[in-house]
Amino acid sequence: MAAQRDPFREMDRLFGAMLGGPRDNAGMPMDLFRTDDHYVLNIDLPGVDPGTIDVSVEDRTLTIRAERSARTEVSQWLLRERPAGTFARQLTVGRGLALDKIDASYRDGVLALTIPVAEEARPRRIEVVHDSGAPALEAATS
Repeated sequence: MAAQRDPFREMDRLFGAMLGGPRDNAGMPMDLFRTDDHYVLNIDLPGVDPGTIDVSVEDRTLTIRAERSARTEVSQWLLRERPAGTFARQLTVGRGLALDKIDASYRDGVLALTIPVAEEARPRRIEVVHDSGAPALEAATS
C-alpha cells in the first residue's frame, strides 16, 4: 500500500529577515487541509487592501504577497501590535496538483485558495481481469 504524501512542503524563507525572523509568518497565519479532490489554503490577511494581494506560481513555488498600510493620521501611538507593510509567504508545491486551475477569493479578511488534485494523481480503481485459461501458468512452469 502506498503512503499518502503531502504535496506541500513549506519553505517560509522569502522575506524572513525582513519580517522579523521567527515571527515572519505572524502577519500571514494559514490553515491547509484536503477535502475530496482538492486542497484548501486559508490565509488570514485582515486589513490588507484587496488590490495588493498577489498570488503567483512559478515552477513548483506558490507565492502569496499582500500589503497592509500603516495608519498615518495617528498623532501618538499608545500600543501598536498589528504589523504593517508587505507580507509574503512561499510554499514549495509537490507534483500531482493542477496549478493551472487554482481558484482564489478574498472574503472577511481571509484569502482562500482552492487547489485541485491533478487528474493523473487522483486515486483510481484498477479492474483486474480474471482469466481462467491455464496455458499461461503451464507455459511458466515448463
